[in-house]
Amino acid sequence: MNIQIKPMGDYQTNCYIITIDEKDFIIDPGMGATAWIKQHVKNPVAVLNTHGHFDHIWSNQEVKEFYNIKLYTPKDDEFMLTLNPYNLGMPPSKADVLVEPDEELEIARVKVKFHHFPGHTPGCSMIEINGTLFSGDFIFKGTIGRFDFPMSDASKMKASLSKVLSWEKNYHIYPGHGDKTTLTNEKNTIKQWYNHIRG
Repeated sequence: MNIQIKPMGDYQTNCYIITIDEKDFIIDPGMGATAWIKQHVKNPVAVLNTHGHFDHIWSNQEVKEFYNIKLYTPKDDEFMLTLNPYNLGMPPSKADVLVEPDEELEIARVKVKFHHFPGHTPGCSMIEINGTLFSGDFIFKGTIGRFDFPMSDASKMKASLSKVLSWEKNYHIYPGHGDKTTLTNEKNTIKQWYNHIRG
């Protein structure tokens, strides 16, 4: 598996291209991502969203239409695909596949699982491909995603942290912002946040 990463836009949102068996999966095409994607994909098969915040989905429609591929979005964040928060002019997009919580899919003969961890957004997910997690804005190196946005939920975030703390397997984690990490390296931080959140 090959992983290409490019931070996009003012929020430096990581766009990923994951290549397995010469098939390219595009995760979270943010602001201005299309030009970079065109330079670095050979055989794109799907666009995947970890969640619905604008800085992660900005180029969804442009990329999926250019390559005539499907867009996979967590079902509970579908409503965010057509919002225009802060009047920034985000292009709306339409998901071709609404992914159920914790659903595992087979896309181009590759298994892709959307692990549901709500709190940052209702549909916030970590996408597992080939034993590697793309965590969106759930887990970062040294911290977790914010849960004070209008569509966030502190009690759901606490439940999500409890859920991931129960995992015994170590994973490589590629977050929506910043550097990669591992679940083992983040468990102490996650425990601290779990204890900090009321609810």
